[in-house]
Amino acid sequence: QVQLVESGGGLVQPGGSLRLSCAASGGKFPMYAMGWYRQAPGKQRELVAAIMSGDSTTYADSVKGRFTISRDSAKNTVYLQMNNLKPEDTAVYYCNVKWSVVAGLQTENWGQGTQLTVSS
Repeated sequence: QVQLVESGGGLVQPGGSLRLSCAASGGKFPMYAMGWYRQAPGKQRELVAAIMSGDSTTYADSVKGRFTISRDSAKNTVYLQMNNLKPEDTAVYYCNVKWSVVAGLQTENWGQGTQLTVSS
């Protein structure tokens, strides 16, 4: 059974930094991508950043230059370093892992979510 364990959320002042972590275990298939999504109250869940198996990355325009995604393949862990945080970054952040079942077919798992609040 796949487990995604997230950590690192909390309350931070504007301009501050925080790092989220997500450790994946129990996967049966090769990992295709790991990423972070977020959902603010009243808004749809959106992609924040993702890192593929070949280490290519993608970011939402709103976080480019402020957030950095990385991973430790040996530990099946993905990190999201968030700098220069803004109140609009306030949301529940969800870890997402995509697994490659066969060529062209993927499955995915979600973490339970961790709250980030940016406020003075």
